[in-house]
Amino acid sequence: MKELRTALLEKTELLNKTELLNKTELFVLDMDGTFYLGDRILDGALDFLKTVEETGRRYLFFTNNSSKSPKVYLEKLKGMNCIISREQIMTSGDVMIQYLKSCYAGCSVYLVGTPALEESFREEGIHLTQEMPDVVVIGFDLTLTYEKLERACTYIRNGAEFLATHLDINCPTEEGFIPDCGAFCAAIALSTGKQPRYVGKPFPETLEMILKKTGVDRERIAFVGDRLYTDVATGVNNGAMGMLVLTGETKREDLEGAEVVPDGVYLSLKEMGELLRIHRPNRTVVPLVGSEL
Repeated sequence: MKELRTALLEKTELLNKTELLNKTELFVLDMDGTFYLGDRILDGALDFLKTVEETGRRYLFFTNNSSKSPKVYLEKLKGMNCIISREQIMTSGDVMIQYLKSCYAGCSVYLVGTPALEESFREEGIHLTQEMPDVVVIGFDLTLTYEKLERACTYIRNGAEFLATHLDINCPTEEGFIPDCGAFCAAIALSTGKQPRYVGKPFPETLEMILKKTGVDRERIAFVGDRLYTDVATGVNNGAMGMLVLTGETKREDLEGAEVVPDGVYLSLKEMGELLRIHRPNRTVVPLVGSEL
């Protein structure tokens, strides 16, 4: 009897996971911990992309990691035999740039970020300064120094707006985890008594930018990733879908008592691709639409 109940539960879970995949028109894929880990592409990831295209769906990479420019990510993916266009990748840095243009047009910005992020900001006409700015923006700065930290705290304390690209606390690597933007912001918040405004996953600014870029209904968009509080939460908190893969930070045991409940839990992109390939007939491919970033 117990074996029968277990089998029925497994069948129900499989049907639910398959139904979610069938419903999805656009997969918004996290990168590190989901598609690759460090410099190693995960098993079945490329096959998943192929299956998405063959079944008439679309995919878009979105990473909260603002330490690199989209150009760098395009080259990294190319080295993994994944050739995509600029239209198929977004970062939290892109969202922040659009947010600044929309809400802080013409304002000066002190950026705590890598040279790659600085270049992206300048290319988009953001006025960067080393003097007292209107806005302080914190990114995932792998070149972080005490001087940068001190300046950011001083400027925020003196009235500058406190913004951050994303709230990830740690970044996964092949050797383990390293401090990310959210950890930097925690230190700054403790020093200044001010909390940042985040714009990357899981915040609505990210979904709104994707909706504008692709034209896909939010109910047909699935955010796929290895983190509950960013990747999955972007979907479930904003009217889209959130799908968890167990190839990165979150493990199955972490789901017990978790505040964010994913719509579906998958072992990996490989499993998602296999289910999609088996249970869904082909459809006509519809290209991404929208203006370039």
